[in-house]
Amino acid sequence: MKQKVGISAITAYVPSYRVGLEDWCGWTNNSWDKISNIIGSGFRMLGPDESIYTMAANSVLDLIIENNIDPNEIGFLALGTESSTDNSAGTIIIKGMVNEELKNRGMNPISNQCEVPEFKQACLSGIYALKNAVRYVNSDAPEKKAIVVCSDIALYQMGSSGEPTQGAGAVATLIESNPKIAEVKTAFSGSSSEYRQIDFRKPIQYRAQNLNGHSASDLDLPVFNGKYSASCYIDGTISALSNMSQNRGQSLSKLLKGAVAVFMHRPFHKMPLNAFSISYLYALANGDKDDNQELQNLIKEADLGSEEIERELKEKPDLKSFLQTDINKDLFPQTSKALKTLNKIESFKDKVLSKLKLGNELTKEMGNIYSGSIFAWLAAGIEDSMKNGKTLNGKDALLIGYGSGDAAEVIPISFTQNCCENEKNIKYSAAFSNPVNLDHNQYIKLRTNKVLEGIENKHSKGFIVSKVGTEESTDFQDAGIEYYEYLN
Repeated sequence: MKQKVGISAITAYVPSYRVGLEDWCGWTNNSWDKISNIIGSGFRMLGPDESIYTMAANSVLDLIIENNIDPNEIGFLALGTESSTDNSAGTIIIKGMVNEELKNRGMNPISNQCEVPEFKQACLSGIYALKNAVRYVNSDAPEKKAIVVCSDIALYQMGSSGEPTQGAGAVATLIESNPKIAEVKTAFSGSSSEYRQIDFRKPIQYRAQNLNGHSASDLDLPVFNGKYSASCYIDGTISALSNMSQNRGQSLSKLLKGAVAVFMHRPFHKMPLNAFSISYLYALANGDKDDNQELQNLIKEADLGSEEIERELKEKPDLKSFLQTDINKDLFPQTSKALKTLNKIESFKDKVLSKLKLGNELTKEMGNIYSGSIFAWLAAGIEDSMKNGKTLNGKDALLIGYGSGDAAEVIPISFTQNCCENEKNIKYSAAFSNPVNLDHNQYIKLRTNKVLEGIENKHSKGFIVSKVGTEESTDFQDAGIEYYEYLN
């Protein structure tokens, strides 16, 4: 019998510095009711002495210590990110920091035989890392453990629609045989990839040469088209779900109904809710007679016209044509409008929205952490289940990852019968304790110049950047290289 491979523990890390979105609305004259309903409640800012590598190292070290992992058993350590600051190395930097602190604690380091790949595909990079970690344990080393760490910084231009969806954080996930939390069934997953050109990109060289009034902090700003991005997210999700349905030889509606919970890439609160809701309606419209009847019943209960909605769900347009016609069109305009009413219908809440309920409230404080957002939501959902009925025990769920514009993945997971028994396996809420709430001026200074004003820098924790090298002579060079230390 083939061994089961999957998730045994998850640990999250976020910086201390917090922007409350209610405060942000006051600074920017935005509607708090609207922002809280669509976006969330807050996000974190990277401290001036932190980087994606220190965040990642903090989460990996916590994972090892909290779960009593023997570092000698770790054979695969992968980083998923779209915020790399070193185009040569990445994961090995994290391993180096962690090993130094493990040695300081009198512990064995992670072996120098450990594989250290880095994955990049926008927000999907962590899911690609997860799939490869599962494959590694499954195929190469069933007796070894793998760790996937996602670490990202989401920055958007101040004053843009993306500004309230910023964030920073890291999430580390332990993968092993006979998992304690959930089996990850990569063999039954669904994939989608399609080059869509200008949904969301980070042309770093252009940004470096054309700051156009931006600060150096803005080098990582994306080029994005919000309406088109939302359509790409929905289209990619449907495509990957459809591929999973084909691979498993089961109807999409049956697969969606069979999942007790769904965890998705979460750029902000409302986006995954809309994407999954439309995907569910799409499955009904393109399903059998019973599915079609369920769709008609839902539309009738919501007192909506059914013909236009059914037609557009069955005749999904080619998104790339939007580039030549109208990039700001909705992929499913009538269906999107219908959601405003359907979301209030009890039967729709029970059948659809309930699948995204676990951990939903806990993640409103997270902001967007790109590759780590799906893993953070999963951790929040498990933590929620631990405290509220252990509803995930022994149940099936779906992970739906998305990498802006170009790729999506759906992976079925099966929770163990005891997945919600040991609270030490999950560390999510604790990462958000004791925040340092920034005022408007402090936020601007930290966001634009990486300077903390009016706050003594007492709140850094764990690994920090102690200095950055500047030497670039003929006999020694370390320009731009970060040096690290660990603060107890």
